[in-house]
Amino acid sequence: MGEILNSVPPPLVFSIFFLFFFSLSTNHVLSAEHELPKTFIFRVNSYSKPSIFPTHYHWYTAEFTEQTHILHVYDTVFHGFSAVLTRQQAASVGNHPSILAVFEDRRRQLHTTRSPQFLGLRNQRGLWSESDYGSDVIVGVFDTGIWPERRSFSDVNLGPIPRRWKGVCESGEKFSPRNCNKKLIGARFFSKGHEAGAGFSGPLNPINETVEFRSPRDADGHGTHTASTAAGRYAFQANMSGYASGIAKGVAPKARLAVYKVCWKNSGCFDSDILAAFDAAVTDGVDVISISIGGGDGIASPYYLDPIAIGSYGAVSRGVFVSCSAGNDGPSGMSVTNLAPWLTTVGAGTIDRDFPAQITIGDGRKFSGVSLYSGEALKGKMYQLVYPGKSGILGDSLCMENSLDPKQVTGKIVVCDRGSSPRVAKGLVVKKAGGVGMILANGISNGEGLVGDAHLLPACAVGSNEGDIIKAYISSSANPTATIDFKGTILGIKPAPVLASFSARGPNGLNPQLLKPDLIAPGVNILAAWSDAVGPTGLDSDTRRTEFNILSGTSMAAPHVSGAAALLKSAHPDWSPAAVRSAMMTTASVLDNRNLPMLDEATGNNTTPYDFGSGHLNLGSAMDPGLVYDITNTDYVNFLCAIGYEPKVIQVITRMPENCPAKKALPENLNYPSFVAMFPVASRKLASKMFIRTVTNVGPVNSVYHVSVESQIKGVTVTVKPSRLVFSEAVKKRSYVVTVTADTRNLKLDPSGAVFGSLTWTDGKHVVRSPVVVTQIEPL
Repeated sequence: MGEILNSVPPPLVFSIFFLFFFSLSTNHVLSAEHELPKTFIFRVNSYSKPSIFPTHYHWYTAEFTEQTHILHVYDTVFHGFSAVLTRQQAASVGNHPSILAVFEDRRRQLHTTRSPQFLGLRNQRGLWSESDYGSDVIVGVFDTGIWPERRSFSDVNLGPIPRRWKGVCESGEKFSPRNCNKKLIGARFFSKGHEAGAGFSGPLNPINETVEFRSPRDADGHGTHTASTAAGRYAFQANMSGYASGIAKGVAPKARLAVYKVCWKNSGCFDSDILAAFDAAVTDGVDVISISIGGGDGIASPYYLDPIAIGSYGAVSRGVFVSCSAGNDGPSGMSVTNLAPWLTTVGAGTIDRDFPAQITIGDGRKFSGVSLYSGEALKGKMYQLVYPGKSGILGDSLCMENSLDPKQVTGKIVVCDRGSSPRVAKGLVVKKAGGVGMILANGISNGEGLVGDAHLLPACAVGSNEGDIIKAYISSSANPTATIDFKGTILGIKPAPVLASFSARGPNGLNPQLLKPDLIAPGVNILAAWSDAVGPTGLDSDTRRTEFNILSGTSMAAPHVSGAAALLKSAHPDWSPAAVRSAMMTTASVLDNRNLPMLDEATGNNTTPYDFGSGHLNLGSAMDPGLVYDITNTDYVNFLCAIGYEPKVIQVITRMPENCPAKKALPENLNYPSFVAMFPVASRKLASKMFIRTVTNVGPVNSVYHVSVESQIKGVTVTVKPSRLVFSEAVKKRSYVVTVTADTRNLKLDPSGAVFGSLTWTDGKHVVRSPVVVTQIEPL
């Protein structure tokens, strides 16, 4: 996340984790080699509790471990407990017949404003007016807490707190119930997993109270930003040091907020605490959960090992919508995280606002870049230009700490390569060494993707191509010079949206039959509220304080979808989480504001459903989607059976003992609003895949829909039966069958390894669109 969200220091940089699974038969895996105690999460078959014990807690402390070792007891989205034990003790507990699974607690990382208008929201029109701005809906945000004094969290003119709310405002350092109001209706913090880390004799990871608050108060900024993005109130004259001035508001300005602080400054977010937050949030009564956290080093954990997947299943099965960030490891393929089919997985796009800066070099050539620098300008003065990377030493080219020689850089503009350290930290290194400015050059992996930063010295980010040209100029010129001119805020940028280069991409590494991400939303240069505990860069040496900050990342995109879900749930209280997601997906836009296919910032090429899923969130249309693809808890269980999970493994996720049907369903028949047809590489010449889908009419009662298929794929035919769906008072649901037939020997796949089309139902007013992906896989 240091690469995407400079506000958060390097230890919080998002990196996917692999959750080490100890067992569904623990005795083979756990050993007593390392006797250092650690936190373990135990999944218990709650139906096994002997009646002699009044509560599960009594049972756990009598039969499994001592009271002092238990951190959290889970009883809502998950049945079980977390405890600090040695491996040997954990193995012994794991052998108990009532224990379904054991996993070690692991650390996760955060995925780190005109955007409401850009989503198609306008005052008193469409979704905002029809839903009373979501005032009866409660959004739970799992993040770094909140800075409650910000204007974005004012409760002026809000009605009473919904009666069904059962949550609390916990007291702690510099936070009390008085910090809550009719807007911020709940605030909790979860630190036991973080502090336990390991050790009976006291916390291994004590909260560093010089930089953190042992309370829901936000010392990092990220949580305040995501909460206000989802549901911030109108804040007039909002800006960040003069940039992006105007009115700041969240997507659902009247929705209520409940914050669950599970992430700690410089320390990440622990699974045991995240699970406890899911348990609390569902019991408290939230309607939507927004979670901009993920894990994994390119390896996606199976759902039964993934606490976000497990906790969110418990939430979704009770009607709570869960929105998750897709991750910031793009543009690499198969980088998308948070893959469970009950999650809504959100990638990031740009909005039609930019913060341009212009570099002019000594021979008169000009280069466009991006910056949020707001200090004293260079005023057109030309300075000597230097590239420390000419030395061939990687640390020099990256402007790492202590790598620059003041004799070489004093009074000069320094070119630094992006990567390995936060972008703003490089500027600090240049400034300390005496440099007057910085040009931050992308490498090949970032391509032309740029995000704005509130630099501590005059600095500008440029794409890979411009960076190479500027470096070549330095090499060939006897006296290379340059200046940087800052142009402020420009609106109406075209094209937009453009897929952010960092946005994680498909295909889905766990179950390629399921297209992920689901959709994209604004996630580049997003203005939202900020903590007063840190400056806009998040660096310790940044003494500036600002009410708002501008950040980029899929962390910023997920709360846009959470706010959208709040508005949709407010307008359609009877819709399930799957119906809400379907409404967003089938109405999403695949065109930019030029009415042309969306582009990829990394390459400049057209994007595909592997990049954007169903498309870019279009809230105006999602309010009235016409048809939705609904999914029940039974459908999800059948999907888990279809991908080969045994009943005992499924119970780890669902809490209930499950039986798989005698005739297993096919995973591709989950009633998802997208289609992925996978053909074996070595199959015979013609091969077919069949999909069954059921749509529910949520539009006019008497409606007739006709299908159209967009597919210019050579060697592929897509047929739909029936091609006409008739709905009436008596008939609300209709099923149809899609058959994809491919000439597999002559299938020409694009560089992503697939070809793409779409299937659309329309009644003349509503357009219900689903992406179709055709790919080939090597049979296992």
